[in-house]
Amino acid sequence: MSLRVAVIMGSSSDEDTMAPARITLEQFGVECHWEVMSAHRTPEKVRKFVAGARDAGFGAIICGAGMAAHLAGATAAQTTLPVIGVPLAGGALNGVDSLYSTVQMPKGIPVATVAINGAMNAALLAIQILAVTDAGLAEKLAAHRAEMAGG
Repeated sequence: MSLRVAVIMGSSSDEDTMAPARITLEQFGVECHWEVMSAHRTPEKVRKFVAGARDAGFGAIICGAGMAAHLAGATAAQTTLPVIGVPLAGGALNGVDSLYSTVQMPKGIPVATVAINGAMNAALLAIQILAVTDAGLAEKLAAHRAEMAGG
């Protein structure tokens, strides 16, 4: 079974901001599971999903959340899969609060963190993680980088 990536977000209002993650994963041929679940409003749904993620064939989980941005941390606390946090802009601090909440995880529970609203980079990071053991993805990444560099 080929590995896939879960993209979860705390609210349906985050879907437009997180869309570049899904688009990028699909462009690279990586299956994307897309779902809304909240660390605060639906914590049991998050727990059940994360507990079964490895067995369901996921190789990484991307979490997008704003304000307190606990989704990535709550996810990372329950899995040894790589978790990539996308802090989302909004609220009084326009995403800086989300950035701090996502990047300041306690020792032993890492969350890879990309820029505020950096969903595309989160997808590229997930693809790089999968490409460690997938030569085809590694080739696609090399071609993508060459294209970005103009050659």
